[in-house]
Amino acid sequence: MRTYRAANLSVLWFLIALNVILFVITLIRPETIYFLGLTPALLSKQPWTIISSMFVHGSFWHIIVNMISLYFLGSFMLRAVGEKSFLAIFFLGGLVGNGLYFLFGPQLIPGVGASGGIFALAGALAIMVPRVPVLLFPIPIPIPLWIAILIFFFILVILPMLIQTRIAWQAHLGGLCLGLVAGLIYKKRRRIYYF
Repeated sequence: MRTYRAANLSVLWFLIALNVILFVITLIRPETIYFLGLTPALLSKQPWTIISSMFVHGSFWHIIVNMISLYFLGSFMLRAVGEKSFLAIFFLGGLVGNGLYFLFGPQLIPGVGASGGIFALAGALAIMVPRVPVLLFPIPIPIPLWIAILIFFFILVILPMLIQTRIAWQAHLGGLCLGLVAGLIYKKRRRIYYF
């Protein structure tokens, strides 16, 4: 039997608003990406970018896809573990993803986006509630969450590694790994999830 509880989405809306505001600023002042994005070779001179890069996006589609994903995965996670744990998973996933980008990404190209944190939420949920049905465009029928995460993992991590695109697969992989570990921890702690 599942128990339902309401989630306060204020923190989620704040994160989305912050991303949108910074995106508008980068449209007005494109050079802001070089000040806030994580450029591995410049990290010692711009240490704030290990965090600020999680809130900057490089294109309209980049921010749209990330904010839709953040809303849906984030609202699930808030109901499951609460605000503090949601923020911990999101930020730690972003930091681990940025750490992998720093180690294995191109040294002179800024990495931007919330994908590390979003993949951390996805990884945690894939462990905690793997069979939750989700709709994944363009598949017209609901599929289990863990399968949707595998599809996105292939598209955003494996494929970019193979064809060397400009997608920062390192951030996606780092966030996902952190999320899987977090999911295992929460799954052991709790037997009831709230959805």
